Amino acid sequence: MAGKIQSLTEEERAHLLPLLRNAQWVELGTRDAIYKEFIFKDFNQAFGFMSRVALQAEKMDHHPEWFNVYNKVQITLSTHDCGGVSQRDITMATFIDQASMM
Repeated sequence: MAGKIQSLTEEERAHLLPLLRNAQWVELGTRDAIYKEFIFKDFNQAFGFMSRVALQAEKMDHHPEWFNVYNKVQITLSTHDCGGVSQRDITMATFIDQASMM
């Protein structure tokens, strides 16, 4: 059985969050979460992106909070099991960035 999921330590945050900031992820001021908005050419591209992310989310059992209107997808990541940003969010954000370029 896997151990309890933990929020990032201060050292992990200092190392990992600047990498995400460079990729335009932002930390929310209202809670321990990261957020990014993606703009695509049209709804078809946005939906294809969301489908790729959904399949990965199922594999990881780690589902994003998201909102979509036409070509825009807004994503918030936070690990509910630990009440904040964890390594799972970093892994998912990295995958999401890669999926957005497909």
